[in-house]
Amino acid sequence: MAGTAAVYRRVMKAVQKHVGGGADKKHFREFVAAEFRSPAGTEADARARLRLAGDYAYHLTSIQHQKELLFSYNIAVDRSDEMKKILNKSAASVGLQLPDVYQS
Repeated sequence: MAGTAAVYRRVMKAVQKHVGGGADKKHFREFVAAEFRSPAGTEADARARLRLAGDYAYHLTSIQHQKELLFSYNIAVDRSDEMKKILNKSAASVGLQLPDVYQS
């Protein structure tokens, strides 16, 4: 059952991160929780449902990654705000802060 908990956490994190955590998106989280709580039936059915849940989490993260790639390839869009976010994250990951030149 340790695999079930790991898949559940992965799906809930993907839903929280990529679908959203607001009150208007609450039904997504409730649906996932209800599906994990419902009885699975046979062992094969339980494995198939776990595989499907893992695939769904992978699907959500892949869609988000594809959106980011498509956005990054569009050179007609002003990306200065996105680049500032990336630079701030990179600097913060090593414990630094960018000078005011790069911050708005």
